[in-house]
Amino acid sequence: MNHKLLLAGLLTVALLGAANLQAQITGASAAGNGGPAEASGFGGGANFNQLMNQQKGSIHFMGKVVVEEGSLPWDPIPVVVKCNGKTVDDVFADTKGIFDIEPPSRESEVVANRNDPAHPTPAAMVGCKVSAILDGFESSTLTLANRTVEDDPDIGAITLRQDARATGSIVSPTSLSAPPDARREADKARSDEIDGNLGSARKHLKLAVSLYPQYAEAWYQLGKLIELDKPQDALADFKKAAELDPKFIPPYDHIASISAAQAADPKFTSSDSHLTPAEVAKKKWQDVADAANHALELNPAGTPQIWYWSAVGNFNIGDKELAETSALTALSMDPNHVAAPKTEDELAVIQAARGKLNDALQHLKNCLTYTSGPDADTMKQQVAQLEKILAKKKAK
Repeated sequence: MNHKLLLAGLLTVALLGAANLQAQITGASAAGNGGPAEASGFGGGANFNQLMNQQKGSIHFMGKVVVEEGSLPWDPIPVVVKCNGKTVDDVFADTKGIFDIEPPSRESEVVANRNDPAHPTPAAMVGCKVSAILDGFESSTLTLANRTVEDDPDIGAITLRQDARATGSIVSPTSLSAPPDARREADKARSDEIDGNLGSARKHLKLAVSLYPQYAEAWYQLGKLIELDKPQDALADFKKAAELDPKFIPPYDHIASISAAQAADPKFTSSDSHLTPAEVAKKKWQDVADAANHALELNPAGTPQIWYWSAVGNFNIGDKELAETSALTALSMDPNHVAAPKTEDELAVIQAARGKLNDALQHLKNCLTYTSGPDADTMKQQVAQLEKILAKKKAK
């Protein structure tokens, strides 16, 4: 069996969708904007322990994220549930800070009509801790308490406070020094984006940066609005934001995402016309690693997304050990594959390349419990290939 062909196939799956990872993240957040569904019930006397084996998906928890002495960022805020120190669920707060911890809905690709086994029900999370993740901030913690299905599902507010240990932030000093007219345009853009008026939001942001060219956050938000349609222009905006304020953390995730998509695209052509396609790809992978590594210097705790890009970038520039560590960190922070859905695919690639075929096989099988469609079909083929390789090794 050709190990290089197998690894190439794994890479194809792991990198599929890198260009629109941010859209998946935004979509996950937007899905909650309509507010939580109302709980329906089993009677006031029932508690979560009694309902664990009979609830039909109606039990949920909800809460709110607030920023102390500040406003919510534009980007979705991850909210994580930890049981005994291990992350077991993660969701995104919406534009108003509201989050909803709901029963699992994804079906296994291995067993029909079976929910993702890695995703516990809210009933199983009683006693677990809930907190938020935001670059440069520390989060307060809430504890999920036992209650009946007729109780108010609101668990209260999570408060985010500036982390004195982080050297970077999601808030740029350039925003604080922006003149009033530029800030007004940025505020109008945010309101338009929340309402879905993206064309108007882009117009206001362009006016904001024309009024105040040093406005790092406005450049960043402008890049986000054009990222799917014009990734190269968006990349320039993200790099502009990072140049204006190197300690402003948010652009680096997007710089890594777009650079990875370009590196993996054989049709991508660089402005560096003297470089060969292989050299262009190598340079782009270095850009991915540099963006992720710089973000982690600014905030060592990181996020699942930035640890994922650290894994992707460092693997492709040859640092497989660091890549594996980064992928494992991302997966531990995002066990339900919400923030960085391709992490476990990438981990399988890395471990296969490091000769850890049993580990790679197990992660591919795990992927099949929450992956569907063409990706799942490819993974099944790769699982079969790995099993044949391992069987031959065992027979020797």
